[in-house]
Amino acid sequence: MDQPDPDDKAARPPIAATFAAVLQRRLSRRRTLKGFGAGIAGLLTGTILGRNATAASPSTLTFRQPPHRVSETLSVAEGYRADVLIRWGDKVLADAPAFDPGRLSAGAQEKQFGYNNDFIAFMPLPLGSANGSRGLLCVNHEYANAELMWPGVTGKTLREKATAETVAVEMAAHGHSVIEIEQRDGRWRVVENSRYARRISLRSTDVAVSGPAAGHPRLKTGRDPSGRLVRGTLNNCAGGVTPWGTVLIAEENFNLYFSGEPEMSDEAANHRRYGIGRARYYAWERFDKRFDVTEEPNEPNRFGWMVEYDPYDPASIPVKRTALGRFKHEGATTALTPDGRVVAYSGDDQQFEYLYRFVSAGRFDPKNRTANKNLLDDGILSVARFNADGTLDWLDLAFGRGPLTAANGFRSQADVLIETRRAADLLGATPMDRPEDVEPNPVNGRVYVMLTNNSRRTADKADAANPRGPNRHGHVVELIPPGTEGDHATAAQARHDAARFRWEIVLLAGDPGNPEHGARYHPDVAAEGAWLSSPDNCAFDNRGRLWIATDQGTAWQRNKIPDGIYACDLAGSGRALTRLFLSCPTGAEAAGPCFTPDGKTLFMSVQHPGEGSTFDDPSTRWPDFKADTPPRPAVVAIVKIDGGEFGN
Repeated sequence: MDQPDPDDKAARPPIAATFAAVLQRRLSRRRTLKGFGAGIAGLLTGTILGRNATAASPSTLTFRQPPHRVSETLSVAEGYRADVLIRWGDKVLADAPAFDPGRLSAGAQEKQFGYNNDFIAFMPLPLGSANGSRGLLCVNHEYANAELMWPGVTGKTLREKATAETVAVEMAAHGHSVIEIEQRDGRWRVVENSRYARRISLRSTDVAVSGPAAGHPRLKTGRDPSGRLVRGTLNNCAGGVTPWGTVLIAEENFNLYFSGEPEMSDEAANHRRYGIGRARYYAWERFDKRFDVTEEPNEPNRFGWMVEYDPYDPASIPVKRTALGRFKHEGATTALTPDGRVVAYSGDDQQFEYLYRFVSAGRFDPKNRTANKNLLDDGILSVARFNADGTLDWLDLAFGRGPLTAANGFRSQADVLIETRRAADLLGATPMDRPEDVEPNPVNGRVYVMLTNNSRRTADKADAANPRGPNRHGHVVELIPPGTEGDHATAAQARHDAARFRWEIVLLAGDPGNPEHGARYHPDVAAEGAWLSSPDNCAFDNRGRLWIATDQGTAWQRNKIPDGIYACDLAGSGRALTRLFLSCPTGAEAAGPCFTPDGKTLFMSVQHPGEGSTFDDPSTRWPDFKADTPPRPAVVAIVKIDGGEFGN
């Protein structure tokens, strides 16, 4: 998810070429037509959406869909149960006090579950097992909604009403939580007083800096003259898991927290490229001078990285891995090349930004966990250029190559990584429609990119990979590494390190019954599926089917459909036939979908329920529905009641 960013606009000129004719050729290809382009006329009939897959349905997903409408509560497919596992303010650490919405304090919040939970990783216990009934749940806390946390606050007054105490609570509500959970008698519960329980906090957790930018003068501040130790992490959106059992958490919209006069420093152009300026949501600079760029112009350079930590070691120090680049990371998901190198994919979640890939220099050693701990410090970061012929080139962001030289202001690889966006601009990468989650499919080895939307792209600036302008509903792109071209290819064959991939569009989101949307799915979506808008996060079940979490922002009021979880096949005759599995409460989005290894539980974050309303007059009081309790972001555990195969 993304906190609404008033500065979310094109930070660089989009490419000018129009590819309407090229797109038509691309959509006519046999692979794209498989369950995608055929029968477009049928999509535009305005047929009322069906509730069930028919007996003749091409989809392997046969669950009965919940109502495709917005309500105050959460709804899930018939035959499934969604249990609230943990909510904002619930106990994480053993000495955490009980949640009291009338007496919030930073001290309490640092021991309790944080706000606006997003990314979820399920890490089985014991380490190295595939246990699906006991493990660690690792959860990001992206941002805070002050207007839903305190009475008398609105979206327009939250900055002026901020105090040192409320700012301290907001800071404590950011970060990350680790809880131990187990399943008993079909229900999940939090294991109290677990030795693994942890809160990673912006206020009190030291985070090391490693890789090429560690210790660079542009990362040094008055508080940290070494440039190697940052207090905390913030705006943690999505993430990833490494093959050696550590967790990666992203720093996304870090620009929203800084204010002051960025033009008064040598970092002015750099800050401008990342949208650093006057904060609209937070008043942190009034109470913590490190968020005042006039006082500390280098502080923003210490955010926008991927952070790695070991959930199995609560005393371990999280590390910012600078080799993966600095931008508004949605997350970083990993895969292995056939020769054992580690690949991490990441999207820069802003309109007209880019898709990135990191390939490690070293190789993963499955027998030596310690030997893998610094693999993400050394390797090649590259950025994607989508070609109109359906190929994709990975362009290396390497100091000294092409335009990445002193002539353009880069003196080292550290400079390239601190200014990753500008380096990608110079290489001619393809500006995308908000690339969010980028996930390798563990079954077929292909990589799926969620492109959420881009209302600022105009029709004359459309291109083959971003074919609509404006693109208010987003789309899904499939990347096809060498080795995954055949229908029976496996993930082990994927050449994720190859310099050139192929790509296809899986679906163009929107209402197939409204010709103005230009939506394209499987032809049966209008009859038996459910249309979606703004794909954000995704996950794959053990059959390689795609589960999409959506984030419309305030557009749900116009679209009149809920955010939630939608699922579809990626192979066979049911490809791109999306079906609604779960709908979120009013104002909320679904985030961080995560399956257990056995595929029998889906964890999901319900983020910002009631957003757009206030503590005094919330649009929902989910999940407690008590008169004195505001809506509370929460993680839910979803299981099939009969214990059968998930999705059917």
